[in-house]
Amino acid sequence: MRRALAILGYLLVVSGLFWALQGAGIIMWPAESFMLAQGQWITYGLATALVGVALVALSRRRR
Repeated sequence: MRRALAILGYLLVVSGLFWALQGAGIIMWPAESFMLAQGQWITYGLATALVGVALVALSRRRR
């Protein structure tokens, strides 16, 4: 269970940061993406990344 939480957390961090960078217009790929240079995706991406960080922290918590 802990490993699954960690993997899910890392995936959420990576995808959230990707969304935030697309929203900021730093990553302009794929060209047909609706997220490019759309400011609300910075917020959505950072929130997703924070949820991922929380899951990783939860998975590392000792019993």
